[in-house]
Amino acid sequence: MIGRCIVDKIEGTVAGALYVDHHSWLFGWLRKRTGNREQAADLAHDTFLRILLKSEPVSIDEPRSYLTVIAKGLLANQWRRHEIERAYLDRLATIPESFAPSPEDRALILESLLEIDAALSQLPDKARTTFLLAQLDHLGYAEIALKLGISLRTVKRYMVLAFEQCLLKLE
Repeated sequence: MIGRCIVDKIEGTVAGALYVDHHSWLFGWLRKRTGNREQAADLAHDTFLRILLKSEPVSIDEPRSYLTVIAKGLLANQWRRHEIERAYLDRLATIPESFAPSPEDRALILESLLEIDAALSQLPDKARTTFLLAQLDHLGYAEIALKLGISLRTVKRYMVLAFEQCLLKLE
C-alpha cells in the first residue's frame, strides 16, 4: 500500500524509475540484514523517500550502490536508536519504581537523548569523546587532557564545540 503511494507520487521521475526497477531488490537486501519483513519494508520506503526529498536532481550511475549507501545509513541510524533506547531502559530498570518517570516523560527523555546523540554525532571523534568524558564520567578538563593526550586548551575548545552543537539542536 505505502509502496503504491510512492510510485503514484513519483511516477515518471528518476526516483520513480529507480523505485520500480530496484525496490524488490532493496527490500530483499534489507530483509536479509534485518531478518524482519516489516522493518525491511519501512527501511526500503525510507530509502526512496530520502531520494525523493533531495533538493537537487540526482544523476545515478550505479543505482544499487547508491541505494545501498542510503539504506546502510538508515539501518545504522536505526541500530543506533535501538542501542540508545535499550541503554536508557536498562538504566531505568535500576531505579526504584516510585522514582521512575511516567510513560510520557520516558518518551520525551528518549527523544531528547536521540537528539543529543544526533548533535554529538556531527562532532569529530575526539571532541565527542571529550564531551562524554566530562558529562558522563564527570572528569575534569585536566583529567580529560591527560587521558586523551591533548592539551587543556584543546579540551576547552572541544567542549565549546560540543556545547554549541547541542545548542544548535535546541533551536
